[in-house]
Amino acid sequence: MPTSSLEVADIFRAAGDSYRAAQAGHLSLAQLKVMSAIQNCRTAALGGHVEGCDDCGHLRIAYNSCRNRHCPKCQGAAARTWLAEREADLLPVGYFHVVFTLPAEVADIAWQNKAVVYDLLFRAASETMMTIAADPRHLGARIGITAVLHTWGSAMTHHPHVHMIVPGGGISPDGLRWVASRAGFLLPVRVLGKLFRRLFLSRLLELHHAGRLAFFGAKADLADPRTFAHHLMSLRKKRWVVYAKPPFAGPEAVLAYLARYTHRVAISNRRLITFDEASVTFRYKDYRRTGPERQQVMTLDTHEFMRRFLLHVLPRGFHRIRHYGLLASSTRKASIARARELLAVSPPAEPADPVEPSDPLPPCPCCGGRMRIIETFGRWNQPRAPPHAPATTRMVPS
Repeated sequence: MPTSSLEVADIFRAAGDSYRAAQAGHLSLAQLKVMSAIQNCRTAALGGHVEGCDDCGHLRIAYNSCRNRHCPKCQGAAARTWLAEREADLLPVGYFHVVFTLPAEVADIAWQNKAVVYDLLFRAASETMMTIAADPRHLGARIGITAVLHTWGSAMTHHPHVHMIVPGGGISPDGLRWVASRAGFLLPVRVLGKLFRRLFLSRLLELHHAGRLAFFGAKADLADPRTFAHHLMSLRKKRWVVYAKPPFAGPEAVLAYLARYTHRVAISNRRLITFDEASVTFRYKDYRRTGPERQQVMTLDTHEFMRRFLLHVLPRGFHRIRHYGLLASSTRKASIARARELLAVSPPAEPADPVEPSDPLPPCPCCGGRMRIIETFGRWNQPRAPPHAPATTRMVPS
């Protein structure tokens, strides 16, 4: 199948049944639901509507989206909505990109305990940032953090890490001034790595003592407290790398980055190249290389491709985007307002008149006119054949 039309949904539709049969009893309910959602997305299985052009009468059938957060086709609209809400929070300061990654020895534990270990990753990383930033020897301020969990590498292997977007500065402990970070530098990464390692491992051990970790298969021996403690010993001596990228070039660049990262899934449709029922070929980045050689092509057995994709299905109700410090939801508005006041920046202007919502439907492909919904139909149904042409009077979308 050519790359221009190939989608993850095509692979699931063609090989989903055989993969379910081969993995019977080994797939979680969440994984099965993701498979079904992606297969049914924008098909008659979810129902849809008929759109009609007011000007030329052109008719178009549109099927409903699954809106599953793991579906490659459904993240664009969600990202746009989320970004519109975040735009008002941006401050006129430099922003930094910080990445906290779990070592491979812990990633294996996380795979078998997704909810508790991913949550611990968020808590340990955010507390590390907040603690070091509040230290007068470093920044001496309360900062704001937007954190996004990714669980994959470019080849869809299990690689849990948290991306953080952090303003270059914060509010002083007494709340009376804005403390700006140094140009091009936020916090020392070696100090961050040491505290992150200590916080994460101590709390991981607490989770084990509380019986909140489960182990099976090759990791079953880690259920023994002594074996688990021994497993963590080598990690206490290992350097945990925290990566801090150069600051963004202005708030617009921050939004562009967030648009790429906040609602990303394990692989996008545009990275797929070919699918021949037996195997899937796709593009990926080999970060061990530089320059043009970084862009590589990989071919996987179809079932292995699906296994890797489903590795990254998150537990139900798990929040993969979180906010801390100045951006925590409970105090976000007050904190942002105070930061703007200290920076002597006017708040965003409120629109004088309510803005009419933009038309969510694409324009008519024939004449560019306005399309309206003239008929809806339920799951597994089809519109009346042929659909009724739109009336000449204005119609309110259903």
